Amino acid sequence: MSELRELYQEVILDHGRSPRNFARPTDANRDCDGFNPLCGDKVHVYLTVKDGLVEDVGFEGAGCAISMASASMMTEILKGKMEAEVKTLFDRFHDLVMGDAEITDADLDDPDLERLVVLVGVREFPMRVKCATLAWHTMTAALDGNEEEVRSE
Repeated sequence: MSELRELYQEVILDHGRSPRNFARPTDANRDCDGFNPLCGDKVHVYLTVKDGLVEDVGFEGAGCAISMASASMMTEILKGKMEAEVKTLFDRFHDLVMGDAEITDADLDDPDLERLVVLVGVREFPMRVKCATLAWHTMTAALDGNEEEVRSE
């Protein structure tokens, strides 16, 4: 368990300090704002979706290391995925982080979920779950064409 905690801290710090895809893709055609009023995290997620394929993902914003790391990891994982795959991945990630499901061998065999498992540690801190899921909720709203700000209240 201590090894997972160390990995969690290492990944969070790495992505939090040097977020990947921290920019607006030039040809983004879907976007949405997200806000966590409990801690002040703000994120704007941009997607380039063509024929159901997420060709590019980026984000801008400011917030805690968990929020920024989750957004960064999300953008890396979603590029090249079909919309249905993205929604399935969101559902599984959400269930794991919320504590509604346990990590399975199948999760660890899936390269995307395996990378996200380090974020599952936030479920030990209920106030931080919203930090980890803000970008994901914002992304799904953008994917669905919802332009209303997502709030994690």
